[in-house]
Amino acid sequence: MTAVTTDRAQRVGALFNPRSIALVGATDKSGWSATAFQNLREHGFPGPVHLVNPHASTVHGQPAHPSLSAIPEPVDLAYVMVPTAAVLDVLRDGSACGVRSFVVLTAGFGEAGEEGARREREIAEFAAAHGLTVLGPNGNGYINAATRAIPYGLPVPHPLRAGSVGIVLHSGALASAVLNFCQARDLGFGLLAVMGNETDVTVTDVLEHLIDDPDTRVIALFLEQIRRPEEFVRAARRAADAGKPIVALKVGTSEQAVRTAQAHTGALVGDDRVADAALRRCGVIRVHSLEDLIITAGMLAEVGPVRGDRIGVVTPSGGASEILADRAADEGLQLPEFSAATRTALAELLPDFAAANNPLDVTGYVVLDRSLLGRALEVVAEDPGIDAVLLLADLPRAEPPQPEVALEVFRANAERIRRAPVPVAVVSNVCTDVGEFARRLHREAGFPHVAGGMEHGMSALGALVRWSAAVREPPKVPAPRSPVAVPAGASGTWSEYRAAGLLAEHGIPVVPARRAADEDTAVSAAEAIGYPVVLKAVADGLGHKSDIGGVRLDLADAEAVRTAYREVAAVLHEQRRTGEGVLLQPQRTGGVELLVGVLRDPVWGPVLAVGLGGIWVEVLADTELCLLPAGRAEVRAAFDRLRGAGLLHGARGQRPADLDALVDVVLQIGDLADGLGPDLESLEVNPLLVDGSRVEALDALITWRGR
Repeated sequence: MTAVTTDRAQRVGALFNPRSIALVGATDKSGWSATAFQNLREHGFPGPVHLVNPHASTVHGQPAHPSLSAIPEPVDLAYVMVPTAAVLDVLRDGSACGVRSFVVLTAGFGEAGEEGARREREIAEFAAAHGLTVLGPNGNGYINAATRAIPYGLPVPHPLRAGSVGIVLHSGALASAVLNFCQARDLGFGLLAVMGNETDVTVTDVLEHLIDDPDTRVIALFLEQIRRPEEFVRAARRAADAGKPIVALKVGTSEQAVRTAQAHTGALVGDDRVADAALRRCGVIRVHSLEDLIITAGMLAEVGPVRGDRIGVVTPSGGASEILADRAADEGLQLPEFSAATRTALAELLPDFAAANNPLDVTGYVVLDRSLLGRALEVVAEDPGIDAVLLLADLPRAEPPQPEVALEVFRANAERIRRAPVPVAVVSNVCTDVGEFARRLHREAGFPHVAGGMEHGMSALGALVRWSAAVREPPKVPAPRSPVAVPAGASGTWSEYRAAGLLAEHGIPVVPARRAADEDTAVSAAEAIGYPVVLKAVADGLGHKSDIGGVRLDLADAEAVRTAYREVAAVLHEQRRTGEGVLLQPQRTGGVELLVGVLRDPVWGPVLAVGLGGIWVEVLADTELCLLPAGRAEVRAAFDRLRGAGLLHGARGQRPADLDALVDVVLQIGDLADGLGPDLESLEVNPLLVDGSRVEALDALITWRGR
């Protein structure tokens, strides 16, 4: 860690751990001010809270100061609620008297137009010049549940439970929803930070802080955009190395440059899918709802990594067993049969009408024997073919008639879970609020956090298993590829003939082809190649030839070639295409047609797409993405994720594809595209034919960026 990085980490740490706080712009007329003051007082912030108002001597029943510089003792953090035009003056005053950390609630900056952006630049420049740390502007602040430092402008209801999840959000309004859901589910967190405009402190800064925090086990993110992707990737990889999962709800799309309409790839990639590939590469668990964000983070914090995907399920319900079995299949989790020893042990404790299957339904007999569920858990957890156990257990909605008996049952099961040789994830039937007696079970019986509902719980368990596998075998990201010389005059969309020539020049196998400018030459080319042949239109800027009737297949003799030439030439003439001509190639049959495309994303750089190709590529839309440069394992995994992956393994008697040879060629295509650098807009091979060990590009398209 460099000195600069160390200084930054210390400054961010000081921001989130102040010993004294000043509320600047405090006034009885503002709900923000009253709420921020109430949060600090009611939740027990141990340090002094100073109020600053130049026009009032008393605010919220407490003496107020006219400025930060008028406060007679040191101030660690200023929470700024003044009008937009006055924020910079507050920073100047605070800097002069030694305040180094600021949270700026005030809006009206970069999100509000050119004048606001100018004011935001002034804040950024002043903070950088004077060594200040600024969270915001246009953000609610943060909640440090561990230290009770809560410079936060919206209500923080009781109880505020400290825990091991760190939460970072771009949305202030949704922060309150996340806070309320955490409290409803009795999930403790350490730090909840709302980023605002990220003028100074960034998501990456907070990530780094939480990675270094020994009390944080899991990090949950709500992201509207990733402003500094390289920094984010470095932090995410560092979190993975530290064994701290990141769970992210990423919404919205980045502002895109206009993508070429010539390549299929542009229609198939999409901003959101690129973000998905990027997050997957750096080990981030992506979810798609606030419920899944919090429930997944909570399960990861409670359970930790698992060694595999073989799950033993213990429930008191047959119907729930069926739901869980279906959801396990959705998540790619295995529910193996129990070993003979496990079945024998279960038979000794289950009622006669219960079956020792996985999922295990111990039946409603749990009403008569309250220890049955826990004793069954003990047996299943000992099965050598199980990597983790899912225990379905609801918390009491209200205090039962015999609370001490319930406490004892949950205390015994908590001890069984702690002693289990494999991790145990506890999930409730449905996602409901955790009542006061259930909170007592957590505190007094030590019962673990319960994931809310089978639907979200199984999503969380699937994410946990996938993250654990990724941690065991992290992706090996290759070094950037060596630059490739861009051909002179490269611009616009290249015809197939020129594009295929560039591929062949760099060792990529391409179907033989001959160009013809007239009918007789076309026949001669066909006879040299050998019938049957394919005839294709060639013209400057022509992308999808089949869309204009520019492709003729399976031409068996000279007369068929002459007829095809006249038809295609007429089409080119009607389309007023320049550089007219045709291309002749041998007709290929059999095998599987694939698409391999590369597109340059303005945020993440070059992206590789692989999928089922040919004329149905946009209809099937069966593609998977990798960032470039990509490793062999990444490309192979992308093919395995395709819905049509079975075609490559020899479905319906076809010859299986040589996947090693296929991956070799795809890596060659990716290396070429990556090496060509930012001059390349897109490169597409469609179809790439794979037939056993033969892999061959049958068509290609290259579009260059304007220079």
